[in-house]
Amino acid sequence: MPQYDASQFEERIVETKRVSKKNKGGNKPGFTALVVVGNKSGTVGAALGKAPDISSAIRKASKQARKDVVEININNNTIAHSVVMKYKASIVKMMPAPEGSGIIAGGAVRHVMELAGIKDVSAKLLGSRNKITNVFCTIKALETIKGR
Repeated sequence: MPQYDASQFEERIVETKRVSKKNKGGNKPGFTALVVVGNKSGTVGAALGKAPDISSAIRKASKQARKDVVEININNNTIAHSVVMKYKASIVKMMPAPEGSGIIAGGAVRHVMELAGIKDVSAKLLGSRNKITNVFCTIKALETIKGR
């Protein structure tokens, strides 16, 4: 696994949530942050950070996402072939698109594609509407694409 400089990655916060845990003395509030990082040239990663305050959750997620980056194959600003992937309850279907058509995809997939450097792709999310599983399903699908 090659080493990457932290400054070369662009990060995007996909989702933040306020969560709480039941304790004997009442509720204990916390935050979760879903962050996607990428260098727009074939490297992308995502992670979920949890902490008592939002800034710590974002920092944790960003640090973990930089560790969990994966290399993907980009073929003329699109993907090499169609792929359907299932991860937990999420299903993503991705197809290569003609040059100039742009990213035709929903929110969670769009963030991953933009940061990966894919400019022309058509994608459809099926199953879950959970952004966390949708992001990880998209990255898992991109990992399986073989280069030409």
